[in-house]
Amino acid sequence: MKLLDKSQILARLDLECAAALIRQGFIAYSKGQVQLPPVQHFAFGAVNGDCCVKSGYLDGDELFAVKVSSGFYDNPKRGLASNQGLVMVFSARTGEPVALLQDEGWLTAWRTALAGRLAAELLAPQRIDAIGIVGTGLQARLQLTALQAVTPCRTVHVWGRSAKELDAFTAEFEPRGYRVHATLNAEQLARASQLIVTCTPSTRPILQAGWIQPGTHITAVGADAEGKQELATDLVARADLIAVDSLAQCSAYGEVSHAMKAGLVPVARLVELGRLLAGEAPARQSDKQITVADLTGLAIQDVQIAKSVLLAE
Repeated sequence: MKLLDKSQILARLDLECAAALIRQGFIAYSKGQVQLPPVQHFAFGAVNGDCCVKSGYLDGDELFAVKVSSGFYDNPKRGLASNQGLVMVFSARTGEPVALLQDEGWLTAWRTALAGRLAAELLAPQRIDAIGIVGTGLQARLQLTALQAVTPCRTVHVWGRSAKELDAFTAEFEPRGYRVHATLNAEQLARASQLIVTCTPSTRPILQAGWIQPGTHITAVGADAEGKQELATDLVARADLIAVDSLAQCSAYGEVSHAMKAGLVPVARLVELGRLLAGEAPARQSDKQITVADLTGLAIQDVQIAKSVLLAE
C-alpha cells in the first residue's frame, strides 16, 4: 500500500487532470453510474467543529475510496489549520488497500474549488467586472485561484468577519495581480460583483435577495451539512436557474433545502450539474439571468481527485 503525505500529494496533483476527472465523475453520477453510500456527519458544537465521512465508486472502475474530512473553525486561533483529513483508496477487484493519502484536507479543498470552477464555466455571465468571495479561509483562496481558468477578471471583493483575516487575504492576492477590495459589509460585495462564491460554515444567511444584481452567478459551497446556510431562501427562489451537484443531497441539507422546506422552490426547478456538463440540460441562456450552483460535495469528486494523484507516477 502506498503512503503519501501532503507534500507528496500536492507535488503530484495536476489540476487540469483532476478537473477533467471530476467533470467525468459529475456526469457519471447524474447518469446513475456511481455508487455513493449515505454521508456520515459529526458535529462538535462545543469546539465549533464538524466532520464528514464520504465514500464512492464509479461503476466498472478499478478503485473505490473512503474520505474523512473535518473542519474545526476555531483552529486558526490556536495556530492550527481549520481543515484536516485523509483519503483511503481500495481495489474494487480484491478489496485490498491501495493507498493512504494523508492530504490534511487539501484534496477535499481542491476538489471543491475545481467543482466551483466547473460551475462557473457553465453559469457565469460573459462580462465579469468583479468577483465576490464570501469568506477568507483556505477554500476562499482556492476558489479564487481556480477561477483564473474561467475569467481574466482580477478585481475581487472579499468579505470576512475580521479585519485581520481580510488583511491576510489581501496580502496574499495583491502580489498575484489582484485588485482586492476587502469589506466587512456583505451587501457592498454583492452589489459590486457578477460572479460570487460563498465558502463559509455559516448557519445564518449572509447574502440577501435584494442585493443581487441581474446577471449574477453565485456558487455556494458552504452548506455541506444540516443547519448550514449562506443564502437567504428568497434569494435562491429568485434565481432563474438553480444547479445542484446532487438532487438528493441538496434537497436534504444543501443551500436549496431551506427554500424547498419553505415551499419556495419545487424539486422540478433543480438541475444536476452533471446533466449540464453533459449537455442534457441548458445552462445560462442570457446575461440577465441570476444563476445559483449549490455544491454539497460528492464522494465521486474525492474518488476522481485521488485517482489523479495516483495516476501521476
